[in-house]
Amino acid sequence: MTPEDADRHFGVVGVYVHIPFCARICPYCDFAVVAGKDHLAPRYIEALVAEIGGGESRRGIGAVYVGGGTPSHVEPRLLGLTLEAVERRHGIASGAEVSVEANPEDFTKDLARGLVALGFTRVSFGAQSFDPVVLGYLGRRHTPEDITRSVETARTAGFGSVSVDLIYGSPVEDPASWEDTLARAVDLGTDHVSCYALTVEQGTPLGRSVASGEAAPDPDIQADRHELAGMRLSAAGLGRYEVSNWATGGHECRYNHIVWAQGEYLGYGASAHGHLDGVRYRNLRRLDAYIAAVERGVRPLAGEELLRGWDAEIDRLFVGLRRVVGVAEGPGTAALMETEEGQLLEHAGVVSRRGDRLVIDRPLLTDMVQRAVLGLPEPWAQAAAANNVSVDA
Repeated sequence: MTPEDADRHFGVVGVYVHIPFCARICPYCDFAVVAGKDHLAPRYIEALVAEIGGGESRRGIGAVYVGGGTPSHVEPRLLGLTLEAVERRHGIASGAEVSVEANPEDFTKDLARGLVALGFTRVSFGAQSFDPVVLGYLGRRHTPEDITRSVETARTAGFGSVSVDLIYGSPVEDPASWEDTLARAVDLGTDHVSCYALTVEQGTPLGRSVASGEAAPDPDIQADRHELAGMRLSAAGLGRYEVSNWATGGHECRYNHIVWAQGEYLGYGASAHGHLDGVRYRNLRRLDAYIAAVERGVRPLAGEELLRGWDAEIDRLFVGLRRVVGVAEGPGTAALMETEEGQLLEHAGVVSRRGDRLVIDRPLLTDMVQRAVLGLPEPWAQAAAANNVSVDA
């Protein structure tokens, strides 16, 4: 994908719908999810439909992403109601990407056919690993064979794009295990692969285990795993287009591209995030609080941030630099490269200028670049400080 094609997603509007229900919560997960509350699914979907119908309209949605949680854990009829609500309120453009997340263990032929019939065009499986030992450590319920079966089922049912998510760097994973996982993901002919390092989040079972003295993921080993993923996936014809994402031509996730291009997307459901009219917002996280707010006729807003001027420019760099194509030069890139930290990053080969763009050449150090971006002062404030002028004057 060319830089121009990637930046064009700025003008495409997306929709994110959060489905929080799971059969079981994985020990590393800190997302807004619930288990054992399937009886609330119809009521939650009713609230979702109401939120969608009562919000601002944007015509011609180019990408819909139904994530979670485990959307495939909810009966397709309920998922269909959310798509119908999006269509009524906004209209889904012809040829739009309509993605759904699924777990391999509950992805049956009937479910796959039902999802395609509802209009889903892309499925992303939470595969995580093809090693039973790693799957057990991660608290996953499926087997490696389930992954193979689910991908084949998705193909047969008519999904136009199939993706798998992988997690690397758990203490029980060895180099051979990760090699085998990558090889088997490639052998399945998946169109898209996401590879994420296992992270330890406070408040999760994994976080508590590590705090009590159990082994934690090794950052150096995780760096090696990421480098290996890049080599193996690229050799198999999947090009990296973002820090953690690889795809064959034409199968990059359109919804993700909208987010990274600083485009507009509407977020619906508990904990959902959105970006509209220069405002980033997030919904209430707790399931009961979200439902209660919508049922009272109140917008389920937890917070929002207005992005204007310099804040918007910093935001553009923060999200856009995750992409292989980087960002177009602008006030923010100029300010970054004028700082000592920016010059050190360039001399170390972490970032570089390519034509009229700034790109990150060492994706494992993306967080370092983003921290430098967030620390950039507004140019006028920097100039005032240099001239000993109070910024409050």
